[in-house]
Formats: sequence, structure tokens, C-alpha cells
Amino acid sequence: MSRSLPPQTSVSTTTHPDEVRAVYRRILEKAPVRTRYIEVGSGRQVHVIEAGEGPPVVLLHGSGTSSISLLLLLERLHGVRGIAVDRPGFGLSDPAELPRERYRDAVVGCMEGVLDALGLAETALGGGSMGGTWALWYALARPERIRRLVLLDAVPLLPGTRPPPPLRVMATPKVGEFLQRVAKPSPKMVVRMMASVGEGDTIVNDPDLIESLVATGNDPVASEVNLAELRAIISPFGFRRALRLQPEELRQLSVPTLLVWGDHDPVGGVKVAETIADLIPNAQLEILPAGHVPWLGNLDRTAELVSTFVR
Repeated sequence: MSRSLPPQTSVSTTTHPDEVRAVYRRILEKAPVRTRYIEVGSGRQVHVIEAGEGPPVVLLHGSGTSSISLLLLLERLHGVRGIAVDRPGFGLSDPAELPRERYRDAVVGCMEGVLDALGLAETALGGGSMGGTWALWYALARPERIRRLVLLDAVPLLPGTRPPPPLRVMATPKVGEFLQRVAKPSPKMVVRMMASVGEGDTIVNDPDLIESLVATGNDPVASEVNLAELRAIISPFGFRRALRLQPEELRQLSVPTLLVWGDHDPVGGVKVAETIADLIPNAQLEILPAGHVPWLGNLDRTAELVSTFVR
């Protein structure tokens, strides 16, 4: 059963517009999920959606989107408790301080607070795109708290990956702000953007996701956070060298890892996927016919893979 979203009580002085909240409320109230806020740190509110019962798996969305991008996958998981988290500043969550000069460490601290607030001493953790990077960073830093790791696409900053051209443009100083001012998000623009990462044909089958992405693009809080994240990880020459994951780190990853990879993911091809799977000691690789969001066109298969791996 779905339930109405609780009112947000935030100490943040920057809040998401009422119109954005209305879009998320409309989408989530008709979905078979549970929704709530958890308090992290000194009153910062983080929004989560949950479905199912069983061993927990916490899922994190990528840049420029929200937990809505994981909603259809969450609904199809079986025998597990799926928990999709709005990362700071996205969806309905308050923003958080994530300084660029210590971005990775700040992410680990942020995730520590989220898992503590969820009451999870140990859990499976996963995500798509930058959410997968967050999950991987945390699993490397706190392997004792993570019993399974799920990477749902070509995770940015892995060896061999590269940022798609539209994101490199957005990360360029002054250009990103200009585009945010003049390019008003619309359903057509969302479909074009998704087509640039190999998902133009699949995104049209999820109108709620399209609506949520338009809302995110019109949300000044999420837009500012998204631009800051892109600039933290992308330079004019590609992913920032200081943040790139090194092969030796992956060789030392002790957590069993599931890699779900699209066969035409522009962030990294099949050869990159195979290289990553060879580096991680206990890795399972599944290649699906997809671009950068493989679950969109392969919902049942992805749900089966994740559910079986996590249980």
C-alpha cells in the first residue's frame, strides 16, 4: 500500500519548490511503496522510498535524477527490502555540504549517516551511474558494513570510463550556468538527453520518470547540486584524475559485487566491463542489451539479478 508523503521538517534554508514536491507526491502516492524521511546529522532530512520485506538493499540514483528513477525496479524486487534514497539535494532530500576538495571523503561520511539513520549495521548497497560510484566508495571505505555491492551500469570514475559529451559541456565553467538559464527542461529535451546515453527508446515507456526528470531540471536546488557534482568529478579533459578509482583499489575490494552493464553504455563498453570484473576478486558480470540505464529496458531481468544476488 502506498501512503502520503509526510511533511518535510528541515533546518535547511534552501528547500525544493512546492511544484516539484507536488510532482513527486503525485507519482509516489499511486505506487506500491512506503515513503518517509530520515534525519541525518543535525536535522538534515533525507527522503527514502521502500518496498518489500527481507534482507535490505539500499539503492542510490545517479546525477540529475532522483529515487523515482529506481521506482519501477524497486517495485519488482522480490524477497528483499528495497530502499531507494534521494541523494542530498536531489528528489525531496535536503542538500548537504560536499566540498570538492574532499568530495570522496565527504560522500563516505554522508553515507555513514544515512545507514545509521536507517538503522542498518550491515546491508547490501548499490546504485546506478554516480549513485554506483557513491556505493563503491563506501564499500571500499567500510567493507564491514556492506555484505553485497550492486553496480547497475558503467559507474563513473572506474578505469576506462569516460563522461558523455553532454555532461562534459555542462561541467564547463560558465557554460553550465548559461545552459541552466536558457534551456528550459521539457519532455522532449529529456528524451533527447536520454538518447545521448543510449536510452531514448526505453525512457518513453516510463512517463512518470520523464515527468520527474523535468521537475528535477526545474528545481533550482537540485540543479545547483547537480552542477556542483558534475564539476567535482569532470574536468575539461574527462573524469578528474584525483577521483578516478585505481585498479589496485578494485583488486582489494572484499565485497561480493554484481555488475549489471549495458552492451552499448557510452560511459564504458563491454571490454571495460570485462576488465573491471576481472579486477574485482568476487565479481559477477551480466551484460544486457542497453545503454547507460540497463534496468529501463530490462526491468524483470534486472530485478531478478538483484533479488537473487542480495538474498
